[in-house]
Amino acid sequence: MDLIKLSDGDNSVRVHVLGRRGAGVLPVHDLLDAEIIVESSFIGGHLSICFYLSDLEEWSLALDALGAGQNVEWLDSGNGPVIRIELPDDDHDVPVVFVEDASGSGASATIPIVLGDGWIEEQREHLREVVRTWPSEVLKTSPGAYEWRH
Repeated sequence: MDLIKLSDGDNSVRVHVLGRRGAGVLPVHDLLDAEIIVESSFIGGHLSICFYLSDLEEWSLALDALGAGQNVEWLDSGNGPVIRIELPDDDHDVPVVFVEDASGSGASATIPIVLGDGWIEEQREHLREVVRTWPSEVLKTSPGAYEWRH
């Protein structure tokens, strides 16, 4: 299931969620495996990632910022890949998605994507679907201590 799906038919960037990393095992039950998939007529690639369901709140806030016309970064935890979305400065430019894996492969991709009206709401729907499919079921009670949500 896609959490992020930005595409104009020629270029696309997706974050495809594969499932829980350690279903039934505290504390990694709420850790999701996913991959970033970049496709264009020039380059293509994918990068395996994982993130906590709590990171989805940051993605929700990033969508709010994009709706307000601000550029955003997501997954910038300091030791993994980063997805950055920069909105156009004027009517002649298009949004650009940057995927950077500085701490891993050292590779980066810059993908311009012509996004139609309603693209932010489409991303919100993807987010809602991921949250419905994999709800948070682990509660952190103190540093290093976890329990199941009731």
